[in-house]
Amino acid sequence: MGLFTFIDRFRASSSDRSPWGDFFFEPVSVRSASGMRVSPDGALRLVAVYACVRILSETMASLPVVVYRQRKDGGKDRVTDHWLYGLLARKPNRFQNPFEWREMLQGHLALRGNAFCQIIANPKGEITELMPIHPDRVRMELMSSGDYRYRIRDQAGSEIVLPRGEIWHLRGLSSDGLIGLNPIELSRESLGMALAAQDYGARFFSNDAKPTGGWIEFPGTFKDPEAKRVFRESYQAAQSGSNRGKVLVLENGMKFHEVGVTNKDAQFLELRKFQITDVARLFRVPPHMIADLDRATFSNIEQQSLEFVMHTMTPWAERWEASIQSELLLESDDIEIEFDFANLMRGDASSRSSYYQSGIQNGWLTRNEARIAENLNPIEGLDQPLRPLNMVEENAAEDLEIDTQAEAAEPPEQKAIEPSEDESVSRLSGRYSALVQTTSERLARRIGRSDHVAEKDILLISQALAVPLDRVQLWASQIDEPLDQKQLTESLISLGQNL
Repeated sequence: MGLFTFIDRFRASSSDRSPWGDFFFEPVSVRSASGMRVSPDGALRLVAVYACVRILSETMASLPVVVYRQRKDGGKDRVTDHWLYGLLARKPNRFQNPFEWREMLQGHLALRGNAFCQIIANPKGEITELMPIHPDRVRMELMSSGDYRYRIRDQAGSEIVLPRGEIWHLRGLSSDGLIGLNPIELSRESLGMALAAQDYGARFFSNDAKPTGGWIEFPGTFKDPEAKRVFRESYQAAQSGSNRGKVLVLENGMKFHEVGVTNKDAQFLELRKFQITDVARLFRVPPHMIADLDRATFSNIEQQSLEFVMHTMTPWAERWEASIQSELLLESDDIEIEFDFANLMRGDASSRSSYYQSGIQNGWLTRNEARIAENLNPIEGLDQPLRPLNMVEENAAEDLEIDTQAEAAEPPEQKAIEPSEDESVSRLSGRYSALVQTTSERLARRIGRSDHVAEKDILLISQALAVPLDRVQLWASQIDEPLDQKQLTESLISLGQNL
């Protein structure tokens, strides 16, 4: 069974959608033009590849999972009692925690373009475990019905067949919608050159940074080929192993001629730096995140970090969310899932302070919400949003403009002689009555547009006329609908003057 399975890896079949099928036209770990065999696991020998895969995997694993229900008003209510939240945020399976599980799956996606999990559910249809499966052990097979299934091979060589409903398949970029493209195989030549340069550098420095190629000029002749072979082997033994670096004495007019180009001529260091940039380009990771700081500055590092969130991690998160929504949830489920990027978008202390200040002052953020965002406990009395006093709604602004124009049209009062105490009280009472009347007219116009007294109108009347809220509520309950603006104005004046 094991032998036939091994041979089957190198067969092409029209129904075989595995990485070694005819979809990629070549078997796994083919030799590149540089002579190096390139595979997903072999590519990890390159430090740049390992660093990029770690960044993608650990970043994806560290994002908080938010499960919520959509409200009718557009808001979101977080859900923590659903089985999906327990699966993704607490215990995905009996062997792994959520961080390890997501880290491994994202690593499979980055290196192989596919990630697989076996779905284990209870009798109620709730998924209890998602058991990861190594992508190299999974084959996708097309059936005559047009559907597909998965053939899974264990370490002993035996196989099981599972329908697609029992496998959660998380795909990367795909050309047919069935299986994701393997980025390592597609970048085989570039990675092969990087591996070849790395191995060359290791061999070069293992020889004390001395080139080994060359030839010896001998003015005479050897008596037979055996003597030439013995001389060559003795020379190599004298310059290798523990004898590296020792002085060699050539006799009989022999001269050593070095053959090959120097590392400077071959631009070895420049090639190694370019390979780092090329690997970062493959995984769409900013070079400074894998310690390539040649072109990094204080200003562009921050911008590159934001671009990493927007153009690298956000598409990966969207791919996870869409796959979970379509393959793990039923159509009847009214919940949604998203990964929270708030922590990745956090700036420095000064930027966060400005952000919170703007939100609190403009009323779209409460003080307790700002405290929670900074991992501080809420304080009683800080749950209400603040309302700027120098800003009004559009309807109120129109009314205010009309009132202002009316007041501007009135002739200015003439300065008179200081009145007596009774006159002052009378005048103050008159001014108060005028203020109540003006305010009542403005409130009547505002309320008349909606043909009913709303809860927000009751609060506004209480604040504008300085009348207790319970009295305004009692007044509102006695108002007949539809509203007549003139009668409403008179009623408001009576309310404001405590009549």
